[in-house]
Amino acid sequence: MLRWILGTRGSHGSAENRCAALCIGEEQPKNCYTELQVLRGHYDIVRFLVQIDEFRFASAGDDGMVLVWNVETGERLVELRAHTQQITTLTAYTFTSTEKSLTVLITASSDRMMCLWDADTGHRLHSVSNLQSSVKCVLVLDLLDVFLSGGNELCVWNRDFQLQCKTVHYRDLGITALVDLPKCCVAAAIDKEIVIFKLNLSEPEKSIVAIQHLTDHQDTIRTLIRVNDDLFASGSHIGEVILWDTLDWTIQAYERILWEEPDRESQSEIRMGQQKQSEASIQHLYSDGERVVAAVGSGLFVYNTRMKTVVAYRKFAHDSDVLYTTLLHNGQVMSCSEDGSVRIWELQELPLPAEPASSGFFSLFGTIGRSSKQGSVPSKKLLEVSGLCSLELVGDLIGHSGAVQMFLSFGKKGVVTCSADHLLIVWKDGERESHLRSQALFQKLEEKGGL
Repeated sequence: MLRWILGTRGSHGSAENRCAALCIGEEQPKNCYTELQVLRGHYDIVRFLVQIDEFRFASAGDDGMVLVWNVETGERLVELRAHTQQITTLTAYTFTSTEKSLTVLITASSDRMMCLWDADTGHRLHSVSNLQSSVKCVLVLDLLDVFLSGGNELCVWNRDFQLQCKTVHYRDLGITALVDLPKCCVAAAIDKEIVIFKLNLSEPEKSIVAIQHLTDHQDTIRTLIRVNDDLFASGSHIGEVILWDTLDWTIQAYERILWEEPDRESQSEIRMGQQKQSEASIQHLYSDGERVVAAVGSGLFVYNTRMKTVVAYRKFAHDSDVLYTTLLHNGQVMSCSEDGSVRIWELQELPLPAEPASSGFFSLFGTIGRSSKQGSVPSKKLLEVSGLCSLELVGDLIGHSGAVQMFLSFGKKGVVTCSADHLLIVWKDGERESHLRSQALFQKLEEKGGL
């Protein structure tokens, strides 16, 4: 809270909180990413990464280019050029035709053009230009063999880029996120609303119709994700998180994430500016189907949907807003921030209470099935919660000089990050890479007769 009262970016949180978040030192025994490879090719901010298969990924950003890379060698495989302005969304998917499986990339740009690319050859298969607006999000519906594009209107396309149907024009903010739901439905984030659309693709005249408007958010929705078969989640600009039922779209949990206020004496001494709402914004949500990780301002929270409780939290995970987070294959949490850092966190049990979470945040996950709008719900103190963990910093990946936009995990092969510094970095397990080099060396020696 000190950070918000001061209204500065250079000194966030108390000295104790900053120290807990930042001071890890050079010895990081639980951080396996001890080697890095820098990939150059972009000449502007790199904002998007998508995985194509277990070896390849694509990157895109404000330079309008899409580059395809090999994660193991760092080789640039394909360069896709068609857009004249920044890329606004990038999606990969594979479909099976009568002859073979084809992996394609879908790109959209501020130039109001959308393209379909062969990820293997780099050939542009289809494109459509002069769209009503720039496309901000794309959702592939594999079972229906179509994909949706969201902007100022919601359009349904087949694999040949033929428009099947579309909605009416929406206001300027348009559709910013899409998730698929059961029974041929999709949820779309439009400013403060979530609109449920129903697809009718079997009729002679295909259609997509809005059938429900969910208006429980009080501010702009920043992120929308599918959690599992039963839940999807949304987060807003003022710290709201809502868990929704995927079948009847009812609220399963609703609350604002709030920080504890400092006491009056300290508050009167340090108040130098107004609190910014953006610093409590839900920047990103990630789920592995059971746990949900929320990037809230410069902090992180982890919630277990099966246990229906908060399992870990840290108010000051970075110096600036956390832009992206995920759960790694080994159960660790990774996050990246506007401050240029990439950090790895381990869930550790709390023997004693650490920094207190707000009653507002805890009541979010302590009132499953009830909305805070339905009345005041008494919330438990964290002291009463069993199994609560802290997020302990175990790795700090230093390499980027600009805001790290997102990252992509390839499991044991490593993690790829992209940044405002125009660079991609592949972070690799040093022991694994050393072992692979030794194996390659011994193989060459055997091939040359044991030299």
